[in-house]
Amino acid sequence: ALIIVSAAVFFASAYELNDVCFKLSPLALFLLLFYSYTKRFTSLSHFVLGLTLAIAPSAGYLAVNTFLTAAPLVLSASVMFWSAGFDIIYACQDIDFDKKEKLCSIPAAAGLSKSLLWARALHLITIAGFAATGYLIGAKPVYYIFVALCAALLVYEHYLLKDGSLKNVNTAFFNVNGMVSAAMFLAALINYSI
Repeated sequence: ALIIVSAAVFFASAYELNDVCFKLSPLALFLLLFYSYTKRFTSLSHFVLGLTLAIAPSAGYLAVNTFLTAAPLVLSASVMFWSAGFDIIYACQDIDFDKKEKLCSIPAAAGLSKSLLWARALHLITIAGFAATGYLIGAKPVYYIFVALCAALLVYEHYLLKDGSLKNVNTAFFNVNGMVSAAMFLAALINYSI
């Protein structure tokens, strides 16, 4: 019952925003609900989670403008790669469980070392995307300072996992990614405030 009520509130809210958001809202809800099942049949579930989270920047832009430009799409892609990367890191803790339960994940399929390389590559793409977003919006230098901070934070995240040790995975996953999120929020806020 809670899911039905929540979905109704979600659709009503999208309807109040504009016609485009309302028409796209079933897709967003589908992705949100579908993600939970993807580990049963694809190792790419991390990217489905990333796509689900990546809806936010473009959806926010659509709520205000009713059309998309390259900047929110590039930012959304960056969020997808960032989220997939940190989900791969977090899923490294579940390698044995996933194999035992026949659940699909990149760590279960590729192992710890290769999974951490996947995450690093995805986070490099993320930083390039954050910088490209800045270029597309004509960002001020302060924006790029925050992108550099995000890059440093992601380097630190991977440093915490050096040598394949997962003892710091909670710090890497929760704390560092929370700081990356806050840094990108501040990048946008300050960029548009000055």
